[in-house]
Amino acid sequence: MPNQSIFKTSNKPLIGQAANTINKLGCYLPSDAATSAAVAGAFSIYAANSASLGLLGGTVNTSLQVVNPVGSGKRLFLDQVYCYISVALNLLSGFSGQLSILQGGSIGTSTSQTPANLVLGSSVASVTTAASSINTVSGGTTCQVYALYPGPFQIPLGGNIVVPPGQTITINVFGSLTLLGILGNGASVTWWEK
Repeated sequence: MPNQSIFKTSNKPLIGQAANTINKLGCYLPSDAATSAAVAGAFSIYAANSASLGLLGGTVNTSLQVVNPVGSGKRLFLDQVYCYISVALNLLSGFSGQLSILQGGSIGTSTSQTPANLVLGSSVASVTTAASSINTVSGGTTCQVYALYPGPFQIPLGGNIVVPPGQTITINVFGSLTLLGILGNGASVTWWEK
């Protein structure tokens, strides 16, 4: 059997999971993102929502949107999507939950988000415009849909969803109860830029 190179190709990084260096600490990224970690290009946003639902139940929604503006010169590589749904004090209510990842879409009334740089101490800012909302997403093209149960949920994407300049990615999490209960949910998305 011939010897195999430890490198993916001559111009790719060594396979590994930690992208920490002595002068840029505190960053966990997949091996594909090692180049971006070197220039502090890893980011994250998070949002949550909760409500005490009345006798007829209801829905609680959290949406995140990341816009890569035209002319940014960078592509976004989605690393992970995390979300959770928590249910408390329900009276044998029917439950449904869903996570959707969409291309484009509108989230209505939103709150601007400043993406956190995952290379702690870095002053590099994301090229994106990010926002969160408690409204459902309208429009857009659905890329992926997952049924959710109460508890945490994680989707490791490893850069397999790419957002080029001029495109938008939207994450939507909702939970629904048919009767009285306290319902909460939240979502986080991490990506790197290069």
